[in-house]
Amino acid sequence: MQYATNQYEGMIAETTLIPGHNGELIGAYVARPMGPGPFPAIIVIHHMPGWDEWYREVTRKFAHHGYIAVSPNLYHRAGHGIPEDVAAMVRAAGGVPDDQVVGDVAGMLAFVQALPHCTGKVAVFGTCSGARHAFLAAARTPGFAAIIDCWGGRVTMEPHELTVNQPVAPVDYTAGLECPVLGIFGAEDSSPTPAQVAVLEQALKNHGKTYHFHMYADAGHGFFYYDRPAYRQTQTMDGWKKIWAFLDQYVGA
Repeated sequence: MQYATNQYEGMIAETTLIPGHNGELIGAYVARPMGPGPFPAIIVIHHMPGWDEWYREVTRKFAHHGYIAVSPNLYHRAGHGIPEDVAAMVRAAGGVPDDQVVGDVAGMLAFVQALPHCTGKVAVFGTCSGARHAFLAAARTPGFAAIIDCWGGRVTMEPHELTVNQPVAPVDYTAGLECPVLGIFGAEDSSPTPAQVAVLEQALKNHGKTYHFHMYADAGHGFFYYDRPAYRQTQTMDGWKKIWAFLDQYVGA
């Protein structure tokens, strides 16, 4: 985004309820630029720590850069409280079911595409488990223009890792992808490891998909999170530049 000192700037941001899986209403945080638009959109999928403050900030960040941004609470059905406590309940239950996640994200896609001030082009962004969910949902749901996978763990899974809630590894749905993928990874991450990233890259190659992967040295899991020891300023700032360039190329602003 290029700035001018006399430009108009404004934003609306609020929590609301949006139909998700099976039409069930779930909480969502929506931020959008003020003005007639039209604007492209992005679905912002939260990580395992839950639907927390960092994800509120990132949702507004996307709106600040000219996107209608919607962050659904994938843990809505587990109850409410401090995000970390809710996330602990979800982990204890084996995680949210993949089919439910796909339905919730599809509901967000339908919501934004129906808005009169949306261009119809919609990306999906996620970090950690949210990146896994972003890849999974985009591979199983037609209509996405781009995926941003930030250190998504368990996109590739060994047979012993499959569960009732997560019965198929997202990588096994790669053939269904209809949009390009941006991958942001840390070389010191243990989930995904560089070897697991290589497996995903090979699957994308095998199916002829468009992708842009970036592996950062001296960075581990969650290196964008400025409030955590894993934060790496230089890699984070470069990663965001990669995200804006990718979105400009495939989604517009």
